[in-house]
Amino acid sequence: MTDTSSTTVPDAARESGEARGPFYITTAIDYANGEPHIGHTYEKILADAIARYHRLAGFDTYFLTGTDEHGEKISKAARASGRSEQDFVDDLATRAFRGLWDRLGISYDDFIRTTEERHKAYVREILQRVYDTGDIYYAEYEGLYSVGAERFVTEKELVNGILPGDKEPPELRREANYFFRMEKYQAWLLEFLQQNPAFIEPAGYRNEVLEMLREPIGDLSISRPKSRVPWGIELPWDDNHVTYVWFDALLNYVSALEAVGRPELFERAWHVIGKDILKPHAVFWPTMLRAAGLPLYEKLVVHAHILAEDGRKMGKSLGNAIDPAALVTEYGPDAVRYTLLRETTLASDSPYGENILRSRLESDLANDLGNLLSRTASMVQKYRGGVLPAPGEQTERERGVEARARALPGEVLAFVRHLRVNQALEAGMEFVRDLNRYIAEQKPWELARSEETRERLDTVLYTAVEGLRVASVLLEAAIPTKARELRAQLGLSDTRYALAGDWGLTPPGTTLQPGAVLFPKPQPREGEEAAAPAPARRKDRT
Repeated sequence: MTDTSSTTVPDAARESGEARGPFYITTAIDYANGEPHIGHTYEKILADAIARYHRLAGFDTYFLTGTDEHGEKISKAARASGRSEQDFVDDLATRAFRGLWDRLGISYDDFIRTTEERHKAYVREILQRVYDTGDIYYAEYEGLYSVGAERFVTEKELVNGILPGDKEPPELRREANYFFRMEKYQAWLLEFLQQNPAFIEPAGYRNEVLEMLREPIGDLSISRPKSRVPWGIELPWDDNHVTYVWFDALLNYVSALEAVGRPELFERAWHVIGKDILKPHAVFWPTMLRAAGLPLYEKLVVHAHILAEDGRKMGKSLGNAIDPAALVTEYGPDAVRYTLLRETTLASDSPYGENILRSRLESDLANDLGNLLSRTASMVQKYRGGVLPAPGEQTERERGVEARARALPGEVLAFVRHLRVNQALEAGMEFVRDLNRYIAEQKPWELARSEETRERLDTVLYTAVEGLRVASVLLEAAIPTKARELRAQLGLSDTRYALAGDWGLTPPGTTLQPGAVLFPKPQPREGEEAAAPAPARRKDRT
């Protein structure tokens, strides 16, 4: 995959006239057969950060997430727990998934569940529509069936006899189902992807789909006998069959909009998904939309996996799984959000764990950002009684800080629009480090010794405070709670700011409000003298 370690912002995204119209972003809806894991968590944080950046930049943003609650695996898991399927998914959807997303500050506008009537009614409507066109037929089929993925698979998809992501080999099944004529749309989809290279990003995943489409893809089994899988949406023309979970689940991206009367948003949709469900979203979904006479979405954003710190695959059976809820309890939501976004890339699997979190928390959030706020607020308190002075004449150094502050919002949005969220955060954090350098260079403690340098001290203090306000906006998508706390300490608690190239928005005379340490350094664990050293700066890739 292409290395994009350069921090050069693509020119096309820097155009000042970029539209600020509707922006619709979705995540994959999580399969409610177990507790959320770190991969679920990363995806929601990633989509949330992209949504927040767009809102700050003035886009009319709508953000959807939810849970996928039908299918064979859920039915089996519910029976094993001694509960009904509905009770089982009710608990996971509300307590486990929605509960964790709310703790993390995931700013979804809607949380859809596939067991809701608004969704089921829409699924039945689309099924009937496609059936009436003749694109659904009844046939008997024998093939390899993945219970984990709940679909028939081909030998070519298997690695050492197992579908990647599954625990068990697929089983040979023969049964009569209804099929969607997916192969009918194969040539159309191949041509579309060739003509629209930005439809699937990063590019490596688009290339994978192109390879899939150069081989026969077959038709798609879209029902299961109710006698075997009773937990699902019945087909409108045959109540002995329930809808295949993927044909059901994928329609959530449209059913949610239909329910709130905003179907026009769908053409602006960015779907954020993991690479393990690339085929359903990149092959099943576009062909389903085509058959139903619905428009295509704008972009499929695919992310890689989170690995253990040692680079191995993560999982409960390997004893190296991360409990995201425990991380949030220990370190707080903003530290988890920032470190996951900063340490991961879309195109390649990224290691993550508590040591990486602690190192980045100490280096970026505590030492760079937290220390800047603490020393700046302390100096305003000590030298000006806690009241922000009006700045005097700027030197070239202040003009440079202001120019950077004005340029950064456009650059940050460009990184986000090109799916380089980690680089967007690094750009904001580099501005914070420059403010720290600025204070070290200007030495306000020395300026405070003489009345002759009073005006110069005022300019330095104002520049530091206004720079912190700008930094809070640049980083708000990753650390929303702490960004607001930072501004509260600057005396700006009731004010929200856009991601825009503004300077001088902190009014002179504002009284700073002392507060708690923004990001306490992680306490040494047993046997440690200090937190692990900061990780080496990695190349940033999408």
